[in-house]
Amino acid sequence: MTDAIKIDVWSDIACPWCYIGKRNLEKGIAATAGDEDAPRVEVTFHSYELSPDTPVDFEGDEIDFLAGHKGLPREQVVQMLDRVTGVAADTGLEYRFDLLQHTNTVKAHELLHYAKEQGRQHEVAERLMSAYFTEGRHVGRIDDLVDLAAEVGLDRDDVRAALESGRYLDAVRADQAQAQAYGIQGVPFFVIDGQYGVSGAQPAEAFAQIARQVWNERKASPTTAA
Repeated sequence: MTDAIKIDVWSDIACPWCYIGKRNLEKGIAATAGDEDAPRVEVTFHSYELSPDTPVDFEGDEIDFLAGHKGLPREQVVQMLDRVTGVAADTGLEYRFDLLQHTNTVKAHELLHYAKEQGRQHEVAERLMSAYFTEGRHVGRIDDLVDLAAEVGLDRDDVRAALESGRYLDAVRADQAQAQAYGIQGVPFFVIDGQYGVSGAQPAEAFAQIARQVWNERKASPTTAA
């Protein structure tokens, strides 16, 4: 049997293009499911903080944050948000920047590492991004993260203990160090089988093509057969 293709995704919960990229990746993989020899794919999410200096409770809306953080005119920020909202809509996501609560995401990343150990990383990643971009939920405070984790079936007390202890912070930092070693300067960034790097929220068709190409390469190489 040919080993599964490993796709490592560096992203941030607060990155609008990361949610779009996640959805396009899922659609691309799903598009290959009907192939006679469909690629097997394992996706793992890794931590990347776009704005690690952001306070947990930021006073202001997304326009305030981007205008202040990037030094852009508010009109230009509005145009940027309108554009990404339109792209998100094309992938089936209804972004609500009017509701969004900007925050520090390090605890959300710690939760993703906890969820990975529980075999629930994909569900938690989806829940966090949906909560942040489409529901206006807070994803920076421990209480709110415990609530979101419980919604996907994780144990509230165990999640709280993990986040309050900070025991997954080293795993977050290790991901960030690996991103730096790879030379990743923006997200989403996809590393396929540790060999190919794909930057940005590529269309679903591109991910399907990549999966098929790498799968065929794996089948052609006797060293990848288990």
